[in-house]
Amino acid sequence: MGNDAQALPDSSAAVVIGAGPAGLAVAAELAKVGIRAVVIDKSDQVGSSWAHHYDRLHLHTTRALSSLPGIGIPRAAGRWVARDDFRAYLHDYAGRQGLDVRLNTSVTSVDRLAEGLWRIGCGAESIVTPLVVVATGYNHTPKLPDWPGRESFEGRVVHSSEYRNPAALDVESVLVVGPGNSGAEIAADLAGAGKRVWLAIRTPPNIVRRQVLGIASQVLVLSVSPFPTGVGDRISGLLQKLTVGDLSPFGLPKAPRGVFTQQERDDVTPTIDVGLIDVVRAGTVTVVPSVDSLDGQTVTLANGEVLRPDAIVVATGYRRGLEPLVGHLGVVAPSGRPTINADQQAPELEGLYFLGYSNPLTGNIRQVGIDARAIARRVGRRDSAAPQVVRAAVPRAAVVEPPLS
Repeated sequence: MGNDAQALPDSSAAVVIGAGPAGLAVAAELAKVGIRAVVIDKSDQVGSSWAHHYDRLHLHTTRALSSLPGIGIPRAAGRWVARDDFRAYLHDYAGRQGLDVRLNTSVTSVDRLAEGLWRIGCGAESIVTPLVVVATGYNHTPKLPDWPGRESFEGRVVHSSEYRNPAALDVESVLVVGPGNSGAEIAADLAGAGKRVWLAIRTPPNIVRRQVLGIASQVLVLSVSPFPTGVGDRISGLLQKLTVGDLSPFGLPKAPRGVFTQQERDDVTPTIDVGLIDVVRAGTVTVVPSVDSLDGQTVTLANGEVLRPDAIVVATGYRRGLEPLVGHLGVVAPSGRPTINADQQAPELEGLYFLGYSNPLTGNIRQVGIDARAIARRVGRRDSAAPQVVRAAVPRAAVVEPPLS
Protein backbone atom coordinates (compact mmCIF):
# COMPACT_ATOMS: atom_id res chain seq x y z
CA MET A 1 0.00 0.00 0.00
CA GLY A 2 1.34 3.44 -0.91
CA ASN A 3 1.28 6.74 0.92
CA ASP A 4 -1.90 8.14 -0.61
CA ALA A 5 -4.86 8.97 1.59
CA GLN A 6 -6.51 5.78 2.83
CA ALA A 7 -10.23 5.10 2.57
CA LEU A 8 -12.17 5.76 5.76
CA PRO A 9 -14.86 3.55 7.25
CA ASP A 10 -18.32 5.09 7.42
CA SER A 11 -18.34 4.63 11.20
CA SER A 12 -16.02 3.78 14.04
CA ALA A 13 -16.15 3.12 17.77
CA ALA A 14 -13.74 6.05 18.23
CA VAL A 15 -11.86 8.58 16.14
CA VAL A 16 -8.59 10.13 17.27
CA ILE A 17 -7.47 13.25 15.39
CA GLY A 18 -3.69 13.44 15.35
CA ALA A 19 -1.05 10.71 15.17
CA GLY A 20 1.47 12.31 17.51
CA PRO A 21 2.39 11.00 20.98
CA ALA A 22 -1.02 11.97 22.44
CA GLY A 23 -3.06 10.40 19.66
CA LEU A 24 -1.09 7.17 19.67
CA ALA A 25 -1.22 6.90 23.48
CA VAL A 26 -4.98 7.33 23.75
CA ALA A 27 -5.65 4.92 20.87
CA ALA A 28 -3.55 2.28 22.63
CA GLU A 29 -5.30 2.89 25.96
CA LEU A 30 -8.77 2.74 24.37
CA ALA A 31 -7.87 -0.62 22.87
CA LYS A 32 -7.26 -1.94 26.38
CA VAL A 33 -10.91 -1.27 27.28
CA GLY A 34 -12.18 -2.84 24.09
CA ILE A 35 -12.63 0.27 21.94
CA ARG A 36 -10.94 0.26 18.57
CA ALA A 37 -10.01 3.74 17.37
CA VAL A 38 -9.25 5.05 13.92
CA VAL A 39 -6.36 7.53 14.16
CA ILE A 40 -6.43 10.21 11.44
CA ASP A 41 -3.53 12.50 10.53
CA LYS A 42 -2.95 14.91 7.67
CA SER A 43 0.76 14.07 7.41
CA ASP A 44 2.45 11.11 5.79
CA GLN A 45 3.97 9.75 9.01
CA VAL A 46 3.18 9.38 12.67
CA GLY A 47 4.71 12.03 14.94
CA SER A 48 5.21 14.29 11.93
CA SER A 49 5.99 17.40 13.98
CA TRP A 50 9.09 15.69 15.34
CA ALA A 51 10.46 15.37 11.82
CA HIS A 52 10.46 19.17 11.54
CA HIS A 53 12.33 20.05 14.72
CA TYR A 54 15.94 21.22 14.57
CA ASP A 55 18.61 18.56 14.18
CA ARG A 56 20.29 18.78 17.59
CA LEU A 57 17.05 18.46 19.56
CA HIS A 58 16.92 15.98 22.43
CA LEU A 59 14.05 15.54 24.85
CA HIS A 60 14.47 17.69 27.95
CA THR A 61 12.68 15.01 29.94
CA THR A 62 14.27 11.67 30.72
CA ARG A 63 13.74 8.53 28.68
CA ALA A 64 12.12 6.78 31.64
CA LEU A 65 9.55 9.57 32.05
CA SER A 66 8.89 10.15 28.35
CA SER A 67 7.59 6.75 27.23
CA LEU A 68 4.01 6.19 26.12
CA PRO A 69 1.84 3.65 27.98
CA GLY A 70 2.72 0.02 27.46
CA ILE A 71 6.01 0.26 25.55
CA GLY A 72 9.14 1.96 26.84
CA ILE A 73 11.70 3.87 24.80
CA PRO A 74 14.67 1.54 24.20
CA ARG A 75 17.58 1.96 26.60
CA ALA A 76 19.89 2.33 23.61
CA ALA A 77 18.35 5.78 23.03
CA GLY A 78 20.12 7.04 26.15
CA ARG A 79 18.86 9.20 28.97
CA TRP A 80 18.11 12.24 26.80
CA VAL A 81 16.43 10.89 23.68
CA ALA A 82 17.41 12.42 20.33
CA ARG A 83 14.79 13.69 17.90
CA ASP A 84 15.23 10.89 15.38
CA ASP A 85 15.28 8.21 18.06
CA PHE A 86 11.97 9.51 19.37
CA ARG A 87 10.52 9.51 15.87
CA ALA A 88 11.60 5.91 15.42
CA TYR A 89 10.03 5.05 18.78
CA LEU A 90 6.67 6.55 17.78
CA HIS A 91 6.73 4.63 14.50
CA ASP A 92 7.53 1.41 16.34
CA TYR A 93 4.89 2.12 19.00
CA ALA A 94 2.10 2.48 16.43
CA GLY A 95 3.09 -0.76 14.76
CA ARG A 96 3.54 -2.84 17.90
CA GLN A 97 0.26 -1.61 19.35
CA GLY A 98 -1.51 -2.53 16.10
CA LEU A 99 -3.08 0.90 15.78
CA ASP A 100 -5.35 1.74 12.85
CA VAL A 101 -3.68 4.89 11.53
CA ARG A 102 -4.97 6.66 8.41
CA LEU A 103 -2.35 9.04 7.06
CA ASN A 104 -2.50 11.81 4.43
CA THR A 105 -6.04 12.54 5.59
CA SER A 106 -7.05 16.01 6.78
CA VAL A 107 -9.91 16.47 9.21
CA THR A 108 -11.92 19.49 8.12
CA SER A 109 -14.84 19.48 10.56
CA VAL A 110 -16.12 18.06 13.84
CA ASP A 111 -19.90 18.32 14.17
CA ARG A 112 -22.40 17.14 16.76
CA LEU A 113 -25.19 14.85 15.53
CA ALA A 114 -28.28 13.55 17.25
CA GLU A 115 -28.24 10.58 19.64
CA GLY A 116 -24.81 11.39 21.04
CA LEU A 117 -22.88 10.88 17.79
CA TRP A 118 -20.22 12.95 16.02
CA ARG A 119 -19.50 13.44 12.34
CA ILE A 120 -15.83 13.85 11.49
CA GLY A 121 -15.49 15.48 8.08
CA CYS A 122 -12.46 14.65 5.95
CA GLY A 123 -13.05 16.51 2.73
CA ALA A 124 -15.57 14.56 0.64
CA GLU A 125 -15.60 11.71 3.17
CA SER A 126 -16.92 11.58 6.72
CA ILE A 127 -16.94 9.15 9.58
CA VAL A 128 -19.54 8.87 12.35
CA THR A 129 -18.52 7.99 15.88
CA PRO A 130 -19.76 8.27 19.48
CA LEU A 131 -16.27 9.14 20.69
CA VAL A 132 -13.74 11.64 19.32
CA VAL A 133 -10.41 12.63 20.84
CA VAL A 134 -8.77 15.79 19.50
CA ALA A 135 -5.00 15.39 19.80
CA THR A 136 -3.62 17.69 17.12
CA GLY A 137 -0.71 18.86 19.25
CA TYR A 138 0.29 21.53 21.73
CA ASN A 139 2.65 23.10 19.19
CA HIS A 140 0.40 23.21 16.15
CA THR A 141 0.55 26.57 14.37
CA PRO A 142 3.77 28.67 14.35
CA LYS A 143 3.29 32.12 15.86
CA LEU A 144 5.06 35.10 14.24
CA PRO A 145 5.11 38.62 15.72
CA ASP A 146 3.57 41.35 13.57
CA TRP A 147 6.53 43.72 13.76
CA PRO A 148 6.22 47.04 11.93
CA GLY A 149 8.21 46.79 8.71
CA ARG A 150 8.48 43.00 8.73
CA GLU A 151 7.59 42.76 5.04
CA SER A 152 10.36 45.21 4.16
CA PHE A 153 13.14 43.30 5.91
CA GLU A 154 15.71 42.18 3.34
CA GLY A 155 17.17 39.35 5.39
CA ARG A 156 15.59 35.98 6.06
CA VAL A 157 12.88 35.61 8.69
CA VAL A 158 12.22 32.01 9.70
CA HIS A 159 10.21 30.50 12.52
CA SER A 160 12.06 28.08 14.79
CA SER A 161 9.97 25.27 13.30
CA GLU A 162 11.79 25.88 9.99
CA TYR A 163 15.29 25.94 11.49
CA ARG A 164 17.39 22.79 11.04
CA ASN A 165 21.05 23.60 11.64
CA PRO A 166 23.60 26.42 11.14
CA ALA A 167 24.76 25.12 7.75
CA ALA A 168 21.22 25.02 6.36
CA LEU A 169 20.58 28.59 7.49
CA ASP A 170 23.79 29.59 5.69
CA VAL A 171 24.29 33.12 7.07
CA GLU A 172 26.96 34.78 9.18
CA SER A 173 24.87 36.72 11.70
CA VAL A 174 21.55 35.81 13.29
CA LEU A 175 19.11 37.46 15.66
CA VAL A 176 17.21 34.81 17.62
CA VAL A 177 13.98 36.15 19.13
CA GLY A 178 12.66 34.44 22.25
CA PRO A 179 14.52 32.91 25.23
CA GLY A 180 12.38 29.78 25.59
CA ASN A 181 13.73 26.29 25.07
CA SER A 182 13.81 26.45 21.26
CA GLY A 183 15.31 29.93 21.11
CA ALA A 184 17.94 29.20 23.74
CA GLU A 185 19.05 25.98 22.09
CA ILE A 186 19.09 27.43 18.58
CA ALA A 187 21.18 30.38 19.80
CA ALA A 188 23.67 27.97 21.37
CA ASP A 189 23.70 25.87 18.21
CA LEU A 190 24.48 28.87 16.01
CA ALA A 191 27.14 30.20 18.39
CA GLY A 192 28.81 26.80 18.45
CA ALA A 193 29.13 27.01 14.68
CA GLY A 194 30.91 30.35 14.91
CA LYS A 195 28.01 32.58 13.89
CA ARG A 196 27.46 36.09 15.25
CA VAL A 197 24.39 35.67 17.46
CA TRP A 198 22.08 38.02 19.32
CA LEU A 199 19.27 36.74 21.54
CA ALA A 200 16.35 39.16 21.93
CA ILE A 201 14.42 38.94 25.20
CA ARG A 202 11.29 40.73 26.33
CA THR A 203 10.81 39.02 29.71
CA PRO A 204 13.77 37.34 31.45
CA PRO A 205 13.27 33.56 31.57
CA ASN A 206 13.69 31.18 34.44
CA ILE A 207 16.75 29.16 33.45
CA VAL A 208 17.37 25.80 35.10
CA ARG A 209 19.97 23.12 34.58
CA ARG A 210 18.79 19.97 32.83
CA GLN A 211 20.18 17.99 35.73
CA VAL A 212 21.73 18.74 39.11
CA LEU A 213 24.28 16.30 40.57
CA GLY A 214 23.06 13.71 38.10
CA ILE A 215 19.40 14.17 39.08
CA ALA A 216 17.15 15.31 36.23
CA SER A 217 15.33 18.58 36.85
CA GLN A 218 12.12 16.78 35.89
CA VAL A 219 12.62 14.41 38.82
CA LEU A 220 13.33 17.32 41.16
CA VAL A 221 10.13 19.04 40.02
CA LEU A 222 8.13 15.86 40.60
CA SER A 223 9.46 15.67 44.14
CA VAL A 224 8.53 19.30 44.84
CA SER A 225 5.18 19.43 42.99
CA PRO A 226 3.05 18.25 45.96
CA PHE A 227 4.05 21.39 47.89
CA PRO A 228 2.38 24.83 47.57
CA THR A 229 3.50 27.05 44.69
CA GLY A 230 5.45 29.39 46.96
CA VAL A 231 7.46 26.51 48.41
CA GLY A 232 8.26 25.27 44.91
CA ASP A 233 9.44 28.76 43.96
CA ARG A 234 11.74 28.97 46.96
CA ILE A 235 13.29 25.55 46.41
CA SER A 236 13.77 26.04 42.66
CA GLY A 237 15.09 29.56 43.28
CA LEU A 238 17.74 28.23 45.62
CA LEU A 239 18.79 25.63 43.05
CA GLN A 240 18.96 28.31 40.37
CA LYS A 241 21.17 30.45 42.60
CA LEU A 242 23.52 27.55 43.29
CA THR A 243 23.69 26.03 39.80
CA VAL A 244 22.99 28.87 37.35
CA GLY A 245 24.26 31.88 39.25
CA ASP A 246 23.79 35.56 38.49
CA LEU A 247 23.55 36.19 34.75
CA SER A 248 22.44 39.83 35.04
CA PRO A 249 25.90 41.14 33.98
CA PHE A 250 25.28 39.34 30.68
CA GLY A 251 21.82 40.80 30.11
CA LEU A 252 19.83 38.03 31.79
CA PRO A 253 18.45 39.37 35.09
CA LYS A 254 16.38 37.27 37.43
CA ALA A 255 12.93 36.31 36.11
CA PRO A 256 10.05 38.39 37.53
CA ARG A 257 8.30 35.29 38.90
CA GLY A 258 9.47 32.00 40.37
CA VAL A 259 9.52 28.82 38.30
CA PHE A 260 6.24 27.43 39.68
CA THR A 261 4.40 30.77 39.74
CA GLN A 262 5.46 31.58 36.19
CA GLN A 263 4.05 28.26 35.00
CA GLU A 264 0.83 28.67 36.99
CA ARG A 265 0.06 32.31 36.10
CA ASP A 266 1.72 32.82 32.73
CA ASP A 267 1.73 29.29 31.28
CA VAL A 268 5.48 29.62 30.71
CA THR A 269 7.80 26.71 31.40
CA PRO A 270 11.42 27.32 32.44
CA THR A 271 14.24 27.31 29.91
CA ILE A 272 16.22 24.10 30.30
CA ASP A 273 19.91 24.85 29.83
CA VAL A 274 21.60 22.78 27.12
CA GLY A 275 24.36 25.24 26.34
CA LEU A 276 22.91 28.75 26.63
CA ILE A 277 24.61 29.62 29.93
CA ASP A 278 28.07 28.80 28.57
CA VAL A 279 27.71 30.80 25.34
CA VAL A 280 26.22 33.80 27.15
CA ARG A 281 29.04 33.82 29.69
CA ALA A 282 31.59 33.39 26.88
CA GLY A 283 30.12 36.34 25.00
CA THR A 284 29.42 34.35 21.83
CA VAL A 285 25.71 35.07 22.30
CA THR A 286 24.80 38.67 23.11
CA VAL A 287 21.54 39.23 24.96
CA VAL A 288 19.60 42.27 23.69
CA PRO A 289 16.15 43.83 24.33
CA SER A 290 13.04 42.87 22.38
CA VAL A 291 12.46 43.83 18.75
CA ASP A 292 10.62 47.09 18.08
CA SER A 293 10.59 47.22 14.27
CA LEU A 294 12.28 46.14 11.04
CA ASP A 295 13.32 48.25 8.09
CA GLY A 296 15.30 47.06 5.07
CA GLN A 297 18.53 45.61 6.43
CA THR A 298 18.08 46.82 10.01
CA VAL A 299 16.33 45.75 13.19
CA THR A 300 15.54 48.39 15.79
CA LEU A 301 15.33 47.15 19.38
CA ALA A 302 13.14 48.43 22.19
CA ASN A 303 16.02 50.50 23.58
CA GLY A 304 16.69 52.16 20.22
CA GLU A 305 19.74 50.03 19.40
CA VAL A 306 20.02 49.04 15.73
CA LEU A 307 21.26 45.64 14.52
CA ARG A 308 21.99 44.36 11.01
CA PRO A 309 21.53 40.59 11.14
CA ASP A 310 21.54 38.47 8.00
CA ALA A 311 18.60 36.46 9.33
CA ILE A 312 16.07 36.39 12.15
CA VAL A 313 15.00 33.13 13.77
CA VAL A 314 11.66 33.65 15.49
CA ALA A 315 11.23 31.38 18.51
CA THR A 316 8.06 32.93 19.89
CA GLY A 317 6.08 29.72 20.19
CA TYR A 318 2.96 28.25 18.68
CA ARG A 319 -0.80 28.48 18.79
CA ARG A 320 -2.96 25.45 19.43
CA GLY A 321 -4.84 26.06 16.18
CA LEU A 322 -8.12 24.56 17.41
CA GLU A 323 -10.50 27.33 16.30
CA PRO A 324 -11.12 26.17 12.69
CA LEU A 325 -11.88 22.64 13.87
CA VAL A 326 -13.91 23.03 17.06
CA GLY A 327 -14.28 26.77 17.65
CA HIS A 328 -18.00 26.62 16.80
CA LEU A 329 -18.56 24.18 19.68
CA GLY A 330 -17.68 26.75 22.34
CA VAL A 331 -14.85 24.73 23.85
CA VAL A 332 -11.88 26.94 22.96
CA ALA A 333 -10.76 29.49 25.54
CA PRO A 334 -9.38 32.94 24.57
CA SER A 335 -5.91 31.50 25.22
CA GLY A 336 -6.50 29.00 22.42
CA ARG A 337 -6.54 26.02 24.73
CA PRO A 338 -9.60 23.77 25.06
CA THR A 339 -11.80 24.52 28.06
CA ILE A 340 -11.86 20.80 28.90
CA ASN A 341 -8.87 18.51 29.21
CA ALA A 342 -8.20 14.79 29.51
CA ASP A 343 -11.29 12.99 30.84
CA GLN A 344 -13.32 16.17 31.42
CA GLN A 345 -16.58 16.54 29.51
CA ALA A 346 -18.45 19.67 28.41
CA PRO A 347 -22.25 19.92 28.85
CA GLU A 348 -24.15 18.67 25.79
CA LEU A 349 -20.89 17.50 24.18
CA GLU A 350 -20.52 14.03 25.61
CA GLY A 351 -17.95 11.94 23.81
CA LEU A 352 -15.67 14.86 22.87
CA TYR A 353 -12.25 14.77 24.53
CA PHE A 354 -9.02 16.76 24.23
CA LEU A 355 -5.58 15.37 24.93
CA GLY A 356 -2.09 16.86 24.94
CA TYR A 357 -2.95 20.51 25.58
CA SER A 358 -1.48 20.75 29.08
CA ASN A 359 2.22 21.49 29.48
CA PRO A 360 3.06 20.98 33.16
CA LEU A 361 6.49 21.36 34.70
CA THR A 362 6.53 17.58 35.12
CA GLY A 363 6.56 17.07 31.34
CA ASN A 364 4.02 17.15 28.50
CA ILE A 365 4.74 13.62 27.24
CA ARG A 366 4.52 12.12 30.72
CA GLN A 367 1.20 13.91 31.24
CA VAL A 368 -0.09 12.59 27.92
CA GLY A 369 0.21 9.03 29.23
CA ILE A 370 -1.57 9.88 32.48
CA ASP A 371 -4.41 11.68 30.69
CA ALA A 372 -4.78 8.97 28.03
CA ARG A 373 -5.35 6.41 30.77
CA ALA A 374 -7.91 8.71 32.41
CA ILE A 375 -9.88 9.03 29.16
CA ALA A 376 -9.86 5.25 28.65
CA ARG A 377 -11.02 4.64 32.22
CA ARG A 378 -13.92 7.05 31.85
CA VAL A 379 -14.97 5.67 28.49
CA GLY A 380 -14.62 2.11 29.71
CA ARG A 381 -17.03 2.79 32.60
CA ARG A 382 -19.84 4.19 30.49
CA ASP A 383 -22.53 2.17 28.72
CA SER A 384 -20.70 0.61 25.77
CA ALA A 385 -23.68 -0.96 23.98
CA ALA A 386 -23.77 1.66 21.20
CA PRO A 387 -20.02 1.72 20.57
CA GLN A 388 -20.03 -2.09 20.32
CA VAL A 389 -22.61 -1.98 17.53
CA VAL A 390 -20.50 0.47 15.53
CA ARG A 391 -17.22 -1.19 16.36
CA ALA A 392 -17.98 -4.30 14.32
CA ALA A 393 -17.97 -2.23 11.13
CA VAL A 394 -14.38 -1.04 11.51
CA PRO A 395 -11.90 -2.76 9.16
CA ARG A 396 -8.31 -3.24 10.23
CA ALA A 397 -5.64 -1.14 8.54
CA ALA A 398 -1.91 -1.00 8.96
CA VAL A 399 0.26 2.05 9.58
CA VAL A 400 1.67 3.13 6.24
CA GLU A 401 4.39 5.73 6.00
CA PRO A 402 7.76 6.39 4.35
CA PRO A 403 10.95 5.15 6.01
CA LEU A 404 12.62 7.48 8.49
CA SER A 405 15.38 9.49 6.88
